[in-house]
Formats: sequence, C-alpha cells, structure tokens
Amino acid sequence: MGNTTELRGLTFDFAAGEVLLVDKPLNWTSFNVVAKLKYRIKPAKKIGHAGTLDPLATGLLIICTGKKTKEIESYMGQIKEYTGVIQLGVITPSYDYETEPSEYRDYQHIQESEVLSVIENHFLGEIEQVPPVFSAIKVDGKRSYDLARKGEAQELKKRNVTVETFEITRFDFPNLHFRIVCSKGTYIRSLAHDLGQELGCGGVLAGLRRTKIGNFHVDDAWNLEELVSLLEERKDKASHENL
Repeated sequence: MGNTTELRGLTFDFAAGEVLLVDKPLNWTSFNVVAKLKYRIKPAKKIGHAGTLDPLATGLLIICTGKKTKEIESYMGQIKEYTGVIQLGVITPSYDYETEPSEYRDYQHIQESEVLSVIENHFLGEIEQVPPVFSAIKVDGKRSYDLARKGEAQELKKRNVTVETFEITRFDFPNLHFRIVCSKGTYIRSLAHDLGQELGCGGVLAGLRRTKIGNFHVDDAWNLEELVSLLEERKDKASHENL
C-alpha cells in the first residue's frame, strides 16, 4: 500500500510495474525524459522507454517501470503512426534540421501528382531503407551519430521496413504535410530524404510527431511538465505525512 502513488485520481505502483504514456517535448531526448522521471518514481528500481524519438520530434513515448520493463521489446515491435512535414528543396547531413543545410535545390517544378506517384511506386509496402548516419545504430561498438559528428561517418547497411500508409494530408509547397504508418525500425528522416532524392529536388524532415504505438495514442499521454509536477507534489505530501 505504501508503494502506491495516486495521480489525478489514478493509482500507480511503479515498483511493481507500470506503463506510462508521455508526450515527449521538443528538443528533449528520450533519455532526458527517462532521467527526469527516474528519481521521482521511487521505489521503482527499473525504468526505460520503448522506442527512441529524435530530439526534434515530439509525441508518444512509452515509459515502463518495475517488472513492466520486461515488456519493452513487445511495445517496440508494434506498428507506429507519425505525422509531420517534409520540406522539399533542402538537403542536410542528418536528414532533418539537427544539422545545417548542405545544399538547396529548385523544387518549383514539382507537381502534386508527381509526389503522389513517387510515393505509390517507391515508398509503400516492404521497402529497402538506409538509416541516417546521424542515428543511434552502433558501428563497431560506437554510435553512428558520434562517428558522424567527428566526420567519420560510415554508410549503414540497408534494412527492410514496411510502410503501410504514406499519405500527404496537405500540399503547401515546399512543405508536404504527411501521415505515415510503418513498422519498427523505419526512419522517417530517411523517407523524407529518399523522397526528395526520387523527386530530384532533395528533401528534409522539418517536423515530426509520433501519434500512435500499437493501440496507444498520444491523446492519452501525460504532458511531461504536468506529470513531473504531480509526482513532486505527491512526494512532498508523503514527506509531510511521515514527519
């Protein structure tokens, strides 16, 4: 009983194991979110997240505590849904705006029908994809992004991923607003870059939000700031009760 925590009318037992849905803020790493919560959910000894989001992405992050950390792999394997913006005419080394543009190209000749045709013919179903060199994939025991930042980037191996849905929800050239449903291991940054290459004008991921993991939806997620505030209030209350 003493290990339970009540938040907004809900009771949690972090030590026994809980699954928390958190809306990751912009410019936070997934590790930052875990670290922010780690010392506020004691006596839980274990905490981890089920699938990294890049710092420039927002949205659904599944946090597991206690015995629920054993289920992390199963959550990571579930289908993901994303919304965001691809900007045509720009190329960056990281395929998003974590790095500065290395090239600008003309995009004004690109037609909506051409974009839709390229997506249908090249980016739906099971496809081959090369992950960005600015990624957490390990190369000889080192993170690929660490090598890339040192100028020692090595092209990563192709992998098969599945894109179930790649829908352009709004054309606002040079911006393409999208919704993508895809398998584990799909890099949306690579989709943005590769689409730009197929169109011949280049492309960069200008915004990304993860909206679903399996049946979990970001609409049901905690705002991180609110969650931290509630946990701290609960911790202070418990301290006063024990005086």
